[in-house]
Amino acid sequence: MKKQWAFIDTGFRDAAWNMAFDECLINWHQEGKIPPTLRFYGWEKPSLSIGYFQKVDKKIDLEAVERHQCQFVRRLTGGSAVLHDDELTYSLVITESDSDIPVSVQEAYHVLAEGIFEGYRNLGIPAEYATLDRESARGRTAICFEKPAFYEMVVDGKKLSGNAQTRKKGVLMQHGSIPMSMDTNMLFDLFVFSSEKIRERSRAAFSKKAVTINQLTSREHRYDMLADAFKEGFKKGLGLEFHPLQLTKAEWDEVEQLAQSKYETEAWNINSNKERAGIG
Repeated sequence: MKKQWAFIDTGFRDAAWNMAFDECLINWHQEGKIPPTLRFYGWEKPSLSIGYFQKVDKKIDLEAVERHQCQFVRRLTGGSAVLHDDELTYSLVITESDSDIPVSVQEAYHVLAEGIFEGYRNLGIPAEYATLDRESARGRTAICFEKPAFYEMVVDGKKLSGNAQTRKKGVLMQHGSIPMSMDTNMLFDLFVFSSEKIRERSRAAFSKKAVTINQLTSREHRYDMLADAFKEGFKKGLGLEFHPLQLTKAEWDEVEQLAQSKYETEAWNINSNKERAGIG
């Protein structure tokens, strides 16, 4: 018997609103207002999202962010910075104690990634799970797509998507970036490097570490094409049946208010974890 989930596609929104909606999904699911839910969304403008614990000072070039007319936001989830642009983004929430969700973070990724795996198969892309040795797993990088994590998708060792997860209030929330193409010139301009030589060397090496859907298929994809492929992928991979998520005006207003009070503020996006702890 298929599991019943809600589904919503919120379309293209700004960075703060997108992150506020993901947090509201956690709250609504914890309050029993919504069932397990899958959400698809896009970004109105190129946007750099950084992980919850990621430092900004001497890491992110905020002048370059402004120069490229990017939006900037800190996620609830951990991990490295992601440039969201020409992509499909997904998020999902499910009760942490659900019998289908393993206690182990890595195993939970593996279960939930089945939907992503099947989505790539629908596009004719022979994705595989990344398997990392201990030495590879230790290394950290400020840029998400430079290194795959456990159970992320790769083709010929090159990373295809970036995913992050958090567990709050008894709810597991996972979201991820599935790029159709990637502007690596913009991406590497947004970070602080010790020299321009190192920046260019890192930019040149990036093509050996990451790949996009358009590169693999030699065709231009659109948001709606990916939405169709990955919605069917989640249905098959997780054994789901979807019904539309219906929200009240008060719930839509809640998203707007949270975006303004939290995700648009420097206190959340720029300042230290200690300072942000009083807001979240």
